[in-house]
Amino acid sequence: MKIAIIGAGIGGLTTAIALRKIGIDAHVYEQTASFQPIGAGIGIGSNAMLILQKLNVATDVLAAGMPLHEQRFYNANMQLMNTIDFTLLKDRFGEETIAIQRADLHTALFEAIDPNDIYLNHRVTHLSQQASKVIVTFNDTIHKTFDYVIAADGIHSIFRQTMIPTSKPRYANYTCWRGITKNIKHVQPHISSEAWAPFGRFGWAPLKNDAVYWFVCVNASENDEHFQRFDKLDVAKHFAKYSKQVEQLILQTENEYFLHHDLYDIRPIKKYAYGNILLLGDAAHATTPNMGQGAGQAIEDAYVLMESLQKTCSIEKAFKRYEQKRWKKARKVITLSRQIGWAAQWSHPILVKARDMIFPLIPKQLLFWRLTFLFKDK
Repeated sequence: MKIAIIGAGIGGLTTAIALRKIGIDAHVYEQTASFQPIGAGIGIGSNAMLILQKLNVATDVLAAGMPLHEQRFYNANMQLMNTIDFTLLKDRFGEETIAIQRADLHTALFEAIDPNDIYLNHRVTHLSQQASKVIVTFNDTIHKTFDYVIAADGIHSIFRQTMIPTSKPRYANYTCWRGITKNIKHVQPHISSEAWAPFGRFGWAPLKNDAVYWFVCVNASENDEHFQRFDKLDVAKHFAKYSKQVEQLILQTENEYFLHHDLYDIRPIKKYAYGNILLLGDAAHATTPNMGQGAGQAIEDAYVLMESLQKTCSIEKAFKRYEQKRWKKARKVITLSRQIGWAAQWSHPILVKARDMIFPLIPKQLLFWRLTFLFKDK
C-alpha cells in the first residue's frame, strides 16, 4: 500500500510521525528543494502540546520553546484591558502553552522522521483521482501512483481547489509584518501581549535565548501598494505611536527575520475526505493567526487521523471518521479567530471606544472558558 503525504509543513510532518507510530509507512513529498526551516514566531497551545507529548516529540519542542503563563491585552495607551491565565489550562489539562520559533518546531518534527521518507523538490502540478488510486504529477514530468494521498499542501492546496474549485483563500482585510529580534529588556518572560489601536495592532511574545517574536497589523486592501513599499523603517515609524520601545524592537530586527504578508483564511468547508484523498491542516481549514491555533489544529488533525486508522477497518472509513470529528472544531476556530481579528482591527472611534470600555468588564473566567472547547473532540 502506497500512501503519500503532500507537504512537509507542520501538518504533513506530524502526520508522518503519527502514522509511523501505528506502523504505517507514508512518504512525504515537499516542493522545496532543501529543508529550510523558516518563519517567525508561533504559539503552540496546550491542546497541541498534549498531542505532541503522545507522539513523543513534546520534549524537544518544549526545550526550544518559552512557556507562556499569561496573555495580556492593552489599549492604544498601553493600559491593560484584560488577561487570559494560561496556567489554568496547564493545571486543568497538564501541558504548557508555549511560544517558539517556527523553525525550531519544524526542525523538531523533521528530525523525528526517517530522512529516507521525505522527497524534496517535488511540486505537485497535476493530479488524477481514480476509484482505487491517485496519479500525481510532480514538476510536470514525474508521474507517481498512490493508493491514498493526504494533502497537507497548505492554504493554496491544489488538491482542495481541484475538489472544491470555489474554495479560495479569503482575505482578512489586514496586512501583517512579523519579526524576531533580541529582547531589549522590556519584554517579560512567560507573558505574551497584544495592544489594539485605531492605527494598528502590535503583539509580542518572549522566546528562548533572550529573543522576542513580534507582529504588527494594519487594515489594508489586498496587495495594497502603499504598504507593499513599507520597509523596516516605515513600519517602526508607524508603530512608534505606541512607544519608543516598540519602535526599537522593530528597528533592531535583522532583515532576514523581517517578514511581510497579507493574511488569509478559507471559508469553512464540511468535506475533507474525497475517497482516497484527504485534506489536512491548512489545506482543509486555514485560519487567521488570532487564536494561535493554525499549527495546533494541524497537529490535532494528525492525531485524530491516527486514531481513526486504529479504530476502523478501512482507510476510506478512517478518512470519513476523521472528517466527522474534525470539521466542527476547525470551523469554530476559523470563525472565532476571524471575529477576534475583526474586533482587534477596529479603527472607527465609536467602535474602538465601546470595545475598550466593554473588554475590561468581561470576566477572566469567561475568556478562559471560551478556550476549553479546544480540548473537546468536537
